[in-house]
Amino acid sequence: MAGSVNKVILIGNLGSDPEVRYLESGSAVAKFNIATTESYTNKNGERVDNTEWHRIELWEGLAKVAEKYLKKGNQVYIEGRIRTDSWTDKEGQQRTGVTIRASSMTLLGGPSGSGGGGESGSGYQQQSSQPRSNQAPRSSDPIPPSLAAGNDDDDDLPF
Repeated sequence: MAGSVNKVILIGNLGSDPEVRYLESGSAVAKFNIATTESYTNKNGERVDNTEWHRIELWEGLAKVAEKYLKKGNQVYIEGRIRTDSWTDKEGQQRTGVTIRASSMTLLGGPSGSGGGGESGSGYQQQSSQPRSNQAPRSSDPIPPSLAAGNDDDDDLPF
Protein backbone atom coordinates (compact mmCIF):
# COMPACT_ATOMS: atom_id res chain seq x y z
CA MET A 1 0.00 0.00 0.00
CA ALA A 2 1.39 3.37 -0.97
CA GLY A 3 1.03 6.00 1.74
CA SER A 4 -1.08 6.15 4.84
CA VAL A 5 -4.17 7.87 6.20
CA ASN A 6 -4.65 9.78 9.45
CA LYS A 7 -8.34 10.76 9.51
CA VAL A 8 -10.80 10.93 12.38
CA ILE A 9 -14.56 11.47 12.22
CA LEU A 10 -16.41 12.12 15.48
CA ILE A 11 -19.92 13.13 16.44
CA GLY A 12 -20.21 14.10 20.07
CA ASN A 13 -21.30 16.66 22.64
CA LEU A 14 -19.16 19.45 24.08
CA GLY A 15 -18.22 18.94 27.71
CA SER A 16 -17.63 22.67 28.23
CA ASP A 17 -17.54 25.94 26.33
CA PRO A 18 -14.51 26.22 24.01
CA GLU A 19 -11.37 27.87 25.41
CA VAL A 20 -10.22 30.34 22.76
CA ARG A 21 -6.95 32.24 22.84
CA TYR A 22 -5.14 34.46 20.38
CA LEU A 23 -1.42 34.11 19.75
CA GLU A 24 0.88 37.12 19.35
CA SER A 25 0.71 36.55 15.59
CA GLY A 26 -3.08 37.04 15.75
CA SER A 27 -3.84 33.38 15.09
CA ALA A 28 -6.83 32.00 16.98
CA VAL A 29 -6.81 28.57 18.61
CA ALA A 30 -9.80 26.93 20.30
CA LYS A 31 -9.71 23.84 22.50
CA PHE A 32 -12.55 21.81 23.96
CA ASN A 33 -13.51 18.25 24.80
CA ILE A 34 -16.30 16.25 23.23
CA ALA A 35 -17.86 13.06 24.54
CA THR A 36 -18.83 10.13 22.35
CA THR A 37 -20.91 7.34 23.85
CA GLU A 38 -21.23 3.74 22.72
CA SER A 39 -24.25 1.83 24.04
CA TYR A 40 -24.80 -1.90 24.08
CA THR A 41 -26.62 -4.59 26.02
CA ASN A 42 -24.40 -6.92 28.07
CA LYS A 43 -24.93 -10.66 28.54
CA ASN A 44 -27.16 -9.96 31.56
CA GLY A 45 -29.52 -7.84 29.42
CA GLU A 46 -28.40 -4.58 31.03
CA ARG A 47 -27.79 -1.48 28.96
CA VAL A 48 -24.16 -0.31 29.20
CA ASP A 49 -22.90 3.11 28.09
CA ASN A 50 -19.18 3.64 27.46
CA THR A 51 -18.19 7.29 27.10
CA GLU A 52 -14.89 8.39 25.56
CA TRP A 53 -13.59 11.96 25.85
CA HIS A 54 -11.70 13.52 22.93
CA ARG A 55 -9.61 16.70 23.07
CA ILE A 56 -10.35 18.86 20.00
CA GLU A 57 -8.16 21.69 18.67
CA LEU A 58 -9.32 24.21 16.06
CA TRP A 59 -7.24 26.92 14.38
CA GLU A 60 -7.93 30.23 12.63
CA GLY A 61 -11.41 30.52 11.10
CA LEU A 62 -12.72 27.35 12.72
CA ALA A 63 -11.55 28.63 16.12
CA LYS A 64 -13.44 31.88 15.59
CA VAL A 65 -16.59 30.00 14.60
CA ALA A 66 -16.24 27.84 17.73
CA GLU A 67 -15.86 30.95 19.90
CA LYS A 68 -19.01 32.48 18.44
CA TYR A 69 -21.33 29.48 18.16
CA LEU A 70 -20.26 26.53 20.30
CA LYS A 71 -21.51 26.07 23.85
CA LYS A 72 -21.38 23.29 26.41
CA GLY A 73 -23.73 20.47 25.38
CA ASN A 74 -23.79 21.31 21.65
CA GLN A 75 -23.55 18.33 19.34
CA VAL A 76 -20.85 18.68 16.68
CA TYR A 77 -19.48 16.68 13.77
CA ILE A 78 -15.68 16.87 13.61
CA GLU A 79 -13.28 15.73 10.92
CA GLY A 80 -9.56 15.95 11.54
CA ARG A 81 -6.39 14.06 12.28
CA ILE A 82 -4.81 12.54 15.38
CA ARG A 83 -1.84 14.32 16.92
CA THR A 84 0.17 12.98 19.84
CA ASP A 85 1.79 15.58 22.09
CA SER A 86 4.44 15.13 24.80
CA TRP A 87 5.26 17.53 27.63
CA THR A 88 6.68 17.69 31.13
CA ASP A 89 4.18 18.54 33.87
CA LYS A 90 4.74 20.73 36.95
CA GLU A 91 6.05 17.75 38.93
CA GLY A 92 8.62 16.92 36.22
CA GLN A 93 6.73 13.87 34.96
CA GLN A 94 6.78 13.16 31.22
CA ARG A 95 3.21 13.16 29.86
CA THR A 96 1.64 12.35 26.51
CA GLY A 97 -1.81 13.11 25.19
CA VAL A 98 -3.83 12.70 22.04
CA THR A 99 -5.49 15.68 20.38
CA ILE A 100 -7.74 15.78 17.35
CA ARG A 101 -6.76 18.72 15.14
CA ALA A 102 -9.99 19.49 13.31
CA SER A 103 -10.02 20.41 9.63
CA SER A 104 -13.83 20.56 9.38
CA MET A 105 -16.65 21.12 11.84
CA THR A 106 -20.44 21.08 11.58
CA LEU A 107 -22.73 22.27 14.37
CA LEU A 108 -25.46 19.62 14.56
CA GLY A 109 -27.60 21.15 17.29
CA GLY A 110 -27.97 21.88 20.96
CA PRO A 111 -27.56 19.49 23.86
CA SER A 112 -28.86 16.02 23.11
CA GLY A 113 -32.41 15.64 24.35
CA SER A 114 -32.70 19.36 25.05
CA GLY A 115 -35.93 19.72 23.08
CA GLY A 116 -34.83 23.07 21.69
CA GLY A 117 -32.58 26.00 22.30
CA GLY A 118 -29.92 24.79 19.89
CA GLU A 119 -29.49 25.17 16.18
CA SER A 120 -30.78 21.68 15.47
CA GLY A 121 -31.39 21.13 11.81
CA SER A 122 -29.54 24.26 10.76
CA GLY A 123 -26.57 22.29 9.53
CA TYR A 124 -24.26 25.27 9.98
CA GLN A 125 -20.88 24.22 8.62
CA GLN A 126 -17.52 25.93 8.48
CA GLN A 127 -14.82 24.35 6.37
CA SER A 128 -11.11 24.87 6.85
CA SER A 129 -9.00 26.68 4.29
CA GLN A 130 -7.95 23.41 2.67
CA PRO A 131 -8.67 23.11 -1.05
CA ARG A 132 -12.33 22.26 -1.67
CA SER A 133 -11.47 19.48 -4.12
CA ASN A 134 -10.08 17.32 -1.30
CA GLN A 135 -13.25 17.43 0.78
CA ALA A 136 -16.49 15.48 0.59
CA PRO A 137 -19.47 17.29 -0.89
CA ARG A 138 -21.79 19.08 1.53
CA SER A 139 -25.52 18.54 1.38
CA SER A 140 -25.92 22.09 0.01
CA ASP A 141 -23.61 21.37 -2.97
CA PRO A 142 -25.40 21.07 -6.30
CA ILE A 143 -25.91 17.54 -7.63
CA PRO A 144 -23.71 16.82 -10.68
CA PRO A 145 -25.79 16.39 -13.86
CA SER A 146 -24.58 12.79 -14.16
CA LEU A 147 -26.25 11.96 -10.83
CA ALA A 148 -29.38 14.08 -11.19
CA ALA A 149 -32.78 12.36 -11.27
CA GLY A 150 -34.01 11.50 -14.73
CA ASN A 151 -30.58 10.78 -16.17
CA ASP A 152 -30.90 7.40 -17.89
CA ASP A 153 -27.25 7.13 -18.96
CA ASP A 154 -26.54 4.59 -16.19
CA ASP A 155 -28.59 1.74 -17.70
CA ASP A 156 -25.58 -0.60 -17.48
CA LEU A 157 -25.56 -0.54 -13.67
CA PRO A 158 -26.40 -3.92 -12.07
CA PHE A 159 -28.87 -2.43 -9.59
